[in-house]
Amino acid sequence: MLVKTYGSAVYGVDAISITIEVNISGGDIKYFIVGLPDNAVKESLQRIESAIKTSNYKMPRTRLVVNMAPADIKKTGAAFDLPIAIGILGAGNQLPDTDTLKDYVMMGELSLDGTIQPIKGALPIAIQARKDGFKGLIVPKANAREAAMVNNLDVYGVQHISEVVYFFSGNSKAEPLVVNTRDEFFSTQNEFEVDFNDVKGQENIKRALEIAAAGGHNAILIGPPGAGKTMLAKRLPTILPPLTLQEALETTKIHSVAGKLPENASLIAKRPFRSPHHTVSDAALVGGGGNPQPGEISLAHNGVLFLDELPEFKRTVLEVMRQPMEERRVTISRARLAVDFPANFMLIASMNPCPCGFYNHPEKECTCPAGAVQKYLNKVSGPLLDRIDLHVEVTPVAFSELSTRQQTSENSATIRERVIKARAIQAERYKTLPGIYANAQISSKTLREFCTINATGEALLKKAMEKLNLSARAYDRILKVARTIADLEGSNHIEAQHLAEAIQYRSLDREGWAG
Repeated sequence: MLVKTYGSAVYGVDAISITIEVNISGGDIKYFIVGLPDNAVKESLQRIESAIKTSNYKMPRTRLVVNMAPADIKKTGAAFDLPIAIGILGAGNQLPDTDTLKDYVMMGELSLDGTIQPIKGALPIAIQARKDGFKGLIVPKANAREAAMVNNLDVYGVQHISEVVYFFSGNSKAEPLVVNTRDEFFSTQNEFEVDFNDVKGQENIKRALEIAAAGGHNAILIGPPGAGKTMLAKRLPTILPPLTLQEALETTKIHSVAGKLPENASLIAKRPFRSPHHTVSDAALVGGGGNPQPGEISLAHNGVLFLDELPEFKRTVLEVMRQPMEERRVTISRARLAVDFPANFMLIASMNPCPCGFYNHPEKECTCPAGAVQKYLNKVSGPLLDRIDLHVEVTPVAFSELSTRQQTSENSATIRERVIKARAIQAERYKTLPGIYANAQISSKTLREFCTINATGEALLKKAMEKLNLSARAYDRILKVARTIADLEGSNHIEAQHLAEAIQYRSLDREGWAG
């Protein structure tokens, strides 16, 4: 008897519906899985056989062929266990009615006792199931809330294969899970454990991070140990504009595919903050693997990627970020396929000015030998630094500021209001440009249209370019930052003072750090 069930294969951040055909015929006991399965799928028959027997069902003792179509797409992972198992039971006349199988997509990894384990990519699977016109989706209970964010699709969370058998036998009283996506999304958007008013002093650094947040700019913080670089960077998401629902869905899809969503989670409502250790590999940072998975730069999509102690990262790791920083996406190419992952992130980096950390310190003396400072700084390439808009020097906080009990610092909510207003100005300005909503994202051509400066500003910028020996890319980035500073002030035009402040964030070049 031939029975068809339906599953889904995840590629990149999208899914493709898979038809699983199970045929049981006479002959010797032989089991076959065809349709370009990987080893995990080939091994599924052992898991399925044990799960079926321990659940008091029967495994066929004749010839069994499982075909997974389309056959030119590689099927990976153990999540196909459930649709294959249900197909075997249906083909073996252990389901009273197999007609309803055509209305549902099923995915889940089976344990030997028949329990169903969580899977990766439940959200893109649900989106594709609705797109292909299926009535419902059956997934592990741990993934049900995630999948239920997709409306117009009945989502059922199950814990054991017997629940699925009861469902298709018409004996189940299970109801589809309903999640109010908007309520869940907006209820947790503004919940943060940290705040900018936790940081005493460092007002100039807070100003720089406010500019970075308002325009979506990259920034690097250079200063001695204990000056507050990491503390400030971790609070940046608290002043970024809230995620839109569309951005939240994009971000959640990436984390779903990577298996990074917490159990029973639904939508990611806050901008991600990723801080990989400096021992991270190329593939872990940008993504990769035989079955390509998103890396840290994609997990930071619509959020912040924080690289602490930048020179300690392998140079090859840092260099692979250059293209994704420009294109805001990364393409992972393999012999059989090429997968695109979005990577629209803000890069915030921090570093010491020298190996000992105390070069140019107002009180402590640098103990680095001659040439060590320049060698340390050379670990970070010029082309990468050129792609970072704001270079910010962080100095130690004075004792008088640390010891004061009076808290006069602005909180994150106040700063965030200004950032949101500046972003609204930018959104209106670039409303005719698809995919552009912040100053940092505009192209050189668009820059000439929206970032014009007067004669005084032109003369100031020319002098800075000559004195600091800046590149053409630095010229563009100064104009973008100046445009953001003007937006924060509500100014329609870039004035000389806006340019002057933007230039100071480029004046801390490599030679400046090293004296």
